[in-house]
Amino acid sequence: MSETILRVEDMKVHFPVRVGAGWGGKTLPLKAVDGVSFLLRRGETLGIVGESGCGKSTLGRAILRLIDPTAGQVAWLGEDLASLDKAAMRQKRRQMQIIFQDPLASLDPRLTIGEIIAEPLRELEPTLKRAERRARVEDAMARVGLLPQMINRYPHEFSGGQCQRIGIARAIVVRPALIICDEPVSALDVSVQAQVVNLLMDLQRDLGLSLLFISHDLSVVRHICHRVLVLYLGRVMELASSRALFDQPRHPYTKALISAVPIPDPEVAHRPILLEGDLPSPLAPPSGCVFRTRCRYATDKCAQIRPALEDVDAGGHQVSCHHWKEIAS
Repeated sequence: MSETILRVEDMKVHFPVRVGAGWGGKTLPLKAVDGVSFLLRRGETLGIVGESGCGKSTLGRAILRLIDPTAGQVAWLGEDLASLDKAAMRQKRRQMQIIFQDPLASLDPRLTIGEIIAEPLRELEPTLKRAERRARVEDAMARVGLLPQMINRYPHEFSGGQCQRIGIARAIVVRPALIICDEPVSALDVSVQAQVVNLLMDLQRDLGLSLLFISHDLSVVRHICHRVLVLYLGRVMELASSRALFDQPRHPYTKALISAVPIPDPEVAHRPILLEGDLPSPLAPPSGCVFRTRCRYATDKCAQIRPALEDVDAGGHQVSCHHWKEIAS
């Protein structure tokens, strides 16, 4: 079994939000992430999926301490990141990088792509000589399919797919062990999405990367991820290998998400499971199971007791539902 490089234990990210005005106003915690635990192995891709507003991006940023967690622990190779000061955490970011959703908005329009890709080296490896830094930049560009003569061009001269390749080059130039991919293909055309996903898989194989792949596109997740974590309102609903999750989903929320994935074959296409109502507010999440207000299997027990994330089998399949056995049958 591969080495565990990242362990997240009971992470919570709550934001204080002022509700109401004047004397009647009060401050409530917005529970963006509310008790998430998982581990990531070296060379593995873990998908994080769920509806918009379920806490996926907040979770990724909190792991990197771009947002400070309210509670819980993030351990990198056994070391608690919360115990590090800013200087020490800055050095840890050589091993942990991020790719953002909007490829053009994440690039400084005033800098050439050579300067953009070199920026992490200037900040995190300041002792590199100019020639060494340029060689590292050109190597990163070659790995993502960018020609060396493009090095002095500006972001506006590139397509969306090329801009995302620039963002990927910026992430790998410091030779990290982990890259958090925050919906890296959602803003791209379908044909370009496939190219970028295949590029990430090639880089993972060649560089030994671990990936946290945040997405709402389950067809992409199924293609690239080894395991998948399903989030709903900041809590883990299900965690399993990609094959087990898609072949035998145990949670009703997971079943609904998978049923919404389009199938091009009309003979096997099925009607999607429609969830009732909207996503509840994280300012006032439902008691007990947060999914119960939209679940057809919900009972009084679901309203009173928060379900634990329990093992379904010996293969590491976990589900947070009081009724997963009857749902599976």
